[in-house]
Amino acid sequence: MFRKLILLVGAFALLLAFASCKKKEEQPAQQMGPQAPSINLPQGEPQVTVPENVKNSWDKVVLVVEDKTTGKSSEETVKIGSDYKIPGSEMRIHVIDFLPDFKMSGTEITSVSNEPNNPAARVDVFDGDKQIFRGWLYARFPAIHPFQNDKYGITLKEGVKKG
Repeated sequence: MFRKLILLVGAFALLLAFASCKKKEEQPAQQMGPQAPSINLPQGEPQVTVPENVKNSWDKVVLVVEDKTTGKSSEETVKIGSDYKIPGSEMRIHVIDFLPDFKMSGTEITSVSNEPNNPAARVDVFDGDKQIFRGWLYARFPAIHPFQNDKYGITLKEGVKKG
């Protein structure tokens, strides 16, 4: 029960943190009255710091690539810093970073431990030469800022340790 409560609180905190990641279009402020709450979210591009012990321990990720038209999916092991080209398409996935215990605080993103408590991979997805997605894929929270495409689904299954 206590573990579920901690996970729920953690998920809520993660959702709030990611609200600050999205760039919002500037809109005129609406008059809400004197009792409306004010939330000041951090501004600026988040800085990603991959701790040395993480860099030295993890070298690959396992991505699940689903072809939505056929309903078939496959698990693809991709080296961090390299690309995976989706067969039969012009799409490729570039794995930028892996954090086994993702945490965002303000505008800093890092891993708070080397244990896979909250695995996340930052990826770029290209269709031909055009970048169509840059973001984080979360193994435990795949619905948070997922890659969205009519033909393909891409999710993170896990990280793979060296050796």
